[in-house]
Formats: sequence, structure tokens, C-alpha cells
Amino acid sequence: MTNNDILRRLRYAFNYNNSHVAKVIARVDEKITTTNVRSWINQEADEFSQPLSDRNLCKFLDGLIIEKRGARPGNPAPKPLEVLSRNEILKKLRIALALRDEGMMGVFKNANFTVSKSELGSFFRKEGQRNYAECPEQVLRKFIHGLGQEVS
Repeated sequence: MTNNDILRRLRYAFNYNNSHVAKVIARVDEKITTTNVRSWINQEADEFSQPLSDRNLCKFLDGLIIEKRGARPGNPAPKPLEVLSRNEILKKLRIALALRDEGMMGVFKNANFTVSKSELGSFFRKEGQRNYAECPEQVLRKFIHGLGQEVS
């Protein structure tokens, strides 16, 4: 799943239009136009499609955190990560939606997908820690799908 796919799926799950996605990114002091968003949302076969960098996807996720939870008083917007793993994406979505383990399990249940509590916890550990596990693409895909089911 590419960053473009992830943004496309999140846009659908939250029922955002291109201008709303641009506003979310603008929350981290980034000037993005709806034309930029449209080029990321278009299918790869489209001649106007452009690849979405990890940095820009991170800006969207950080903007989503600010939109859903509010900005931290006295703190500047976070610096976007240069390399964004699926674990980081899942973590940022968890923070944005203020979900605990039970809430995460509920989202997975919406997608008819089962993840154990210990498996879920392993995705949020620090890389290199003994119980760390890399988040499989299918888990992230099912989580985003479950978000879309929840909103519907």
C-alpha cells in the first residue's frame, strides 16, 4: 500500500474532501493547495498523479492530531518525519482519535478483523525492544477500513 493509497483511504474513512485535507495539512503551518491534494488522490494511472512522500503524509497525520485533539499550548507544530513506517502511521491515528486498546479493538471489529491485545501492543513498542513487531500492511489496511465503517 503506497502513501497515496493510505491518504485516499483515510480521506474516504473520515469523509473529507480535497479542501478539507488541505486544511488539515495547513494546521502544521504547511501551505498545500487542493491541486496538490488532487494530484495525490488521483489513481497512479492518471497523468496528473504524483507520489505522496512520507514527509507529506506525516504532515497530514500531524494535522489530523491537531484537528481532533487540539494543538499543544506553547508548542510549535511537530517536525514531520522523513521516513514513516506503518507502525508510526498506526500510532499517529491512535493518538489523533484518542483510542485505547479497547477502542482499537473495536475499530478492528468493525472491519471483521481480529488482533490480540498483545499483538496490538507490540506495534506500539520502540523499534529494537524485545516485543516490538512491525505492523503488517493488512493490519493497517483493516484498521483504516474499520474507521470507515465506524463513521458510516
